[in-house]
Order: sequence, then C-alpha cells, then structure tokens
Amino acid sequence: MKRTLTITGIIFVLILGLSVIFVTGCAKKEAVKGEMVTTEKGPAAIQPSEAELQKEREAALKQKALAEKEASRFEDVNFELDQFNLKPRARAILRQHADWLLEYPGFSVVIEGHCDERGTNEYNLALGERRAASAMEYLVNLGVDKKRLTTISYGEELPLDPRHNEKGWARNRRAHFVVTPQR
Repeated sequence: MKRTLTITGIIFVLILGLSVIFVTGCAKKEAVKGEMVTTEKGPAAIQPSEAELQKEREAALKQKALAEKEASRFEDVNFELDQFNLKPRARAILRQHADWLLEYPGFSVVIEGHCDERGTNEYNLALGERRAASAMEYLVNLGVDKKRLTTISYGEELPLDPRHNEKGWARNRRAHFVVTPQR
C-alpha cells in the first residue's frame, strides 16, 4: 500500500511539473521596452524605449522650430503695374519656396495678393486675387500640394510702403506668403 502511495505521489508530482512547464511555456511574454517583443504568434516589432521616444520628440521639435524660422524668410514676389504675370525673378523666388515646401510637408501657406493705391477698390481686390492665384498656380506646377495653399486678396488695404510715389507703389504690388504649421 505504501508503495502504491509513493508511485501515485511521483505520478502526481510529474503531472504537476509538466503542467507548470506547459502553462509557462505557452504564456504570452510581456514587452520589455527597447527589446524584441514575443507573442504567442511569434516575434513582433521592436518597441522603442522611453528615452528613444523622447529623443525623437526633441528632434521633431527642433526640426519644427528650424522650419518656422526659415519660413519667416519667405520673400515676396513683386509685379509690374496692372500685371499678374510672373517675371523671371518671381519664378526663381517661387522655385525656392516650392523647394522649401516640398522639404517641409507639415506647413501650409496663405498667399496674399496686394496692389498699390491706384485704381478702384474693386479693381485692386480682383488684381490682388489674380496675383495670388498666379503664384499659387506656379507653386502647384512645381509639385506643391494645392491643399496646402490658399489665397486671399487685400487689394490696396495693407501697403508695405506708405510712400505715394513709384518706389512705394512698386513695393506694394506683391504676393506675400504667410507660412504656418498644418493642424
């Protein structure tokens, strides 16, 4: 009888041990940051550690700050009297803007059309819109997504130069670019 209890005890211990090995062998392994994650279906992607995530966030913030600083340097495009066609100098400036916008896709641009004080308000608003649209069309043709560009005309309402002479008027006939991060 004692021998039967001993064999039964050994069998019980073996079954219990095998059960423990089976259960722990099939359990999901928890992810450890910065290491390979293993699931019951096999290896998964490597999970970045908190320090790596923080470095990525800091790099993204630095990139954004640099881009915002560079965006403030967008040069205006000027136009001749009663014109909205782009001169070679304007095209060169717009190529630089397009290159920047293609490099930094997280930004959008409002293109403002401006005129000098000569002409009626209605005429200047329409001319300002054509100037802004001309600049936008050129940027789109260079590969900038149209969804990132909007236009507005201020006509003669926001002069850059308050002088009432040819030099002042020439500076006011422009397309101005306001660059902002996309939401």
